Amino acid sequence: MQLRKVTAASAVALALAVTATACGGGKKDDSSGGGKKIAIGIKFDQPGLGQKTPSGYAGFDVDVATYVAKKLGYGADQIEWKESKSADRETMLQRGDVDFIAATYSITPERQQKVDFAGPYLLAHQDVLLRADDTKIKAAADLNGKNLCSVAGSTSAQNLKAKLAPKANLLTYPTYSACLSGLQSGAIEALTTDDSILAGYAAQAQFKGKFKLGGFRMTNENYGIGVKKGSALKAKVNKALEEMVSDGSWEAAVKKNFGPADYKNEPAPKIGDIKS
Repeated sequence: MQLRKVTAASAVALALAVTATACGGGKKDDSSGGGKKIAIGIKFDQPGLGQKTPSGYAGFDVDVATYVAKKLGYGADQIEWKESKSADRETMLQRGDVDFIAATYSITPERQQKVDFAGPYLLAHQDVLLRADDTKIKAAADLNGKNLCSVAGSTSAQNLKAKLAPKANLLTYPTYSACLSGLQSGAIEALTTDDSILAGYAAQAQFKGKFKLGGFRMTNENYGIGVKKGSALKAKVNKALEEMVSDGSWEAAVKKNFGPADYKNEPAPKIGDIKS
């Protein structure tokens, strides 16, 4: 009888331990999906891609991230959006601040040493934004002698000047919005960065018909979704991206966010196909 009492008590204790472990403070398993919340990093200040607005979050990266989260088992109300500035992205993933990042995050060998990437999900190119009535700038070399806008901290303008237009006059502005104002007023002739970013700005209602993309396609920028090194999420995100393309949601998101800028986007890239 004494043995039966001990055994029963042990069983109760074991059941309580299992229950306590299962509760575990409510922390989700980042690799499985379907938990209480999922933290996703995006840009907060890039119209057409990732922008925080009075009514929520909008842009192509937001649409892609929302679709992926849904496939992982999370509804839109379970997403916790976190601002991921360019310089902070690897650190945020390594610390576990976010589950994944979709923030115009170009896949490069240097970054792949620190984090893993799903995708790519968009092939962008460095380009220039011009005034719609500009007829003189038809190639990168035509920027020689012209005022070219460089956003503080960006390398796009420096790369263009070093390789294609060495006599371009670089003017540094604090933000892309300031560059757009300069372009509109005539203080500068061109703004350069990824064509997707340029298209996002040009697609804003207040700039409709005022700007155009040069279409120079000077570099390849393979946008990927960053995850922590070794995370099981990579394969699941890749599967979600493939489904987004196959069911038409990817193309719909491109047209919705970039269409007003007449953006000549590349076809959806194949998973793992990184253009150099």
